[in-house]
Formats: sequence, structure tokens, C-alpha cells
Amino acid sequence: MGSETGSNPTSLQDISGAPGVRGQKVTTIQKDGLISFMQSIILNTQLDSKEPFYVLDLGTVVSHIDQWARALPSVRPFYAVKCNPGPALLGAMAALGSGFDCASRAEIESVLGLGVSPDRIIFANPCKPEAHIKYAASVGVNLTTFDSVDEVEKIRKWHPKCDLLIRIKALDDSGARCPLGPKYGALPEEVEPLLRAARAAGLTVSGVSFHIGSGATHSSAYRGAIGAAKSVFQAAARLGLPEMRVLNIGGGFTAGQPFEEAASNVREALQAHFPNAQGWLSLIAEPGRFFVESAFTLAANVIGKRVRGELREYWINDGIYGSMNCLLYDHATLTCVPLACSSKRANPTCEGAITYSSTVFGPTCDALDTVLTGHRLPELQVNDWLLFPNMGAYTMAAGSNFNGFNTSAILTYLAYSNPS
Repeated sequence: MGSETGSNPTSLQDISGAPGVRGQKVTTIQKDGLISFMQSIILNTQLDSKEPFYVLDLGTVVSHIDQWARALPSVRPFYAVKCNPGPALLGAMAALGSGFDCASRAEIESVLGLGVSPDRIIFANPCKPEAHIKYAASVGVNLTTFDSVDEVEKIRKWHPKCDLLIRIKALDDSGARCPLGPKYGALPEEVEPLLRAARAAGLTVSGVSFHIGSGATHSSAYRGAIGAAKSVFQAAARLGLPEMRVLNIGGGFTAGQPFEEAASNVREALQAHFPNAQGWLSLIAEPGRFFVESAFTLAANVIGKRVRGELREYWINDGIYGSMNCLLYDHATLTCVPLACSSKRANPTCEGAITYSSTVFGPTCDALDTVLTGHRLPELQVNDWLLFPNMGAYTMAAGSNFNGFNTSAILTYLAYSNPS
């Protein structure tokens, strides 16, 4: 399970031929050409329907793959499908050499449907329905996580040839946007009983897994978690179990400076606790938002307006029950820029315009469906647009059809900016 990311061709031509991308139009744009491209979509295809849409910049995905390979060359990423399961994105990630972290039968089916081999999938859900375990066995997905005796019994019964990674609770996930410790991860005193239970069931525990939480901000947490993982390797050796050979450092990575800091902490912790890992230890991770958050931009149409003194209130055709569910479930902070294609065609980005304190509502009949408050926007009119950057992580993946607004029907247009 060596590191393959970045070893595959990464040209636009190769990505264009990937499953999920093949047959779709991919528009090459300049690095600063995204707004112009989205304006052209609005003017050429959205004049009548004015439906919300995404743009996926595959060049950004390539850039992040390259950043990962430079900063953590020994750690192979298994992209967390739950973060964003768009077919074009999954196809591009497959073409770029990524593995895949799947949490359900449906996610495994999506990845296998792209022609990805099952040995590039980890079934990284510590608590799985029995039917999903049986399916994994039937298609040859042979690596999964566990953190309970009951899970050991299910795997013994339905997939006894599966290799296991014991999921331990990270020592510190307090800096995570979405902590996972309250739900998953074996406590230190539970580790040896779980290892014994796996041995008694005739199962092979091939390594250790942890997750410091989604959107982690305290990257030093990787140090403590890797140290805790080393103690599990030592416990397994004391118990006479077969030598462990896999360390899964989970997710929590965010692009930009936070990633550089996290990668530095990971490298130093690996050197401290696994100094001679090369050649015998497979290092993997489960990044999601790192690859996709900034690769997607959402365009939403202004469908309503109200003026109350100096306050401007706007309604758009996507919201909390759609793509902006990330405000509730991912604790995201959103921003937007205007694209006044209807009211200010000569100056659609409204440069130099007076701004007003504005509220932006989603389209449903629930007052909870409020996207932004106190946001400064210029005077806009119905049929203008708002563009929301950084909308790739935990957005479309968790949207609903509430009030008849169907998140899954939002189209995604493909672009490729020069990743240099």
C-alpha cells in the first residue's frame, strides 16, 4: 500500500478522460478567471431557469494533490467520500491516484463504479450495518476499522478475511470544527481487550486508526495521536499479535497554512515514534475538505428582496436545507460576492458601489433558513446573483429536498485553472 498519489499523469487531458468526467465539457480558465466564467454560464445557459449551480475547478484539486505529495510524500491519501461524493470529483481523484475512505455500501458502490479496484478502498466506519459488511466481503473490500467487541463479532461472522484497524480515540480533538471523539475511538483501557477479542475471533488487526476531528485547528493534536498509536503497536507486540503494518492518521486537514503546520507536526511525530517506518509501515490518511473545500464555488440567484430602512434583505434559491446546511452541520462560516448580471451589466461585480448591511435568506418557508446576517452587499435586484466560494466540503453531500427545493438537482460545471 505504497504512496501512489501524484505518480499518475495530472494533465487536463488525463483528467478529462477519467470516469465521471469523461464526456463532460471542461473549460480551461485563467487562475483569476472564475467570476468571468460563472458570468458566462449565467448569460449563456441560465437566463431562463436561473437555477443555482456549482463550478468545480479541477485545477484546484490537482494543486492540492501536488501540495499533499510535497508535504506528506510517505502518506497515501484515501479521500473521504462523505465530504463530497460528486461523480466528476471522484473520477478526478481516482485518476490522480487517490485511495478512498468509504463509510457505507452506497459509497463503495460509487467508487467501484468508476473502475477503482477494491484494494484502493478502506471501509472506514467503525460501526457498520451487517448487510454492508457482507457487501464489502462480496466485492473484496478487505480493510476496515473497529472500536468495539460487537463490531469484532459482526466482522467475524460476515467478513472473516478482512484486515482490521483498531480505531482509537484521539487524545485531543478540542480544536476540531466537528469533534468525533464522543462517538468513535477506543479508550486506552479498552485497547488490549479489543486486541484480545480480535485474536480470539481469528481476525487480523493490521494497524491503528485515529481521527483528530474534522476541520482541526490544533494541528499539534497529531503529535499526541501518533504517540498514542505507537503505544497500541507496542501493546499488540506484547500480546504476541502479528506485526502491525498500517497507520491511518485520519483527516482534519484544511488547505493553506493550516495544512503546512499539520504536515510539519505529522512528519515530526512520525520521526519521533516511527523513525524507521520506511519499508514496513504503510501510512495512510482520510482527508476530505483539504482537497475539495476551495475547489467548488456556488452561484445562487436572488429571487426576492425587501428594504427596511438601511437594511437590505434578499432571498436566494439555495439555503440551509440545501448547500448551506454546512452552517448547521459543519459549523462553516460563509461569505459571498455579488454578480449583478441583471441590474448592473456594465459593472456586475459592483466595484466601488455603496454597500448596505444585508440579510440573505434561503428559499424555504422556515425562518431558520437564514444564510447571512449583517453582511455588506451593494444594492442588488431580483435576478442578480451571489457567488459563494469554498463550497466543496459537506455542502451538496448533506442537502435535502425540503419544501421541494432539490439540492441533488443542482448542476456542476467543470473548469480547469492552471494549478501552477
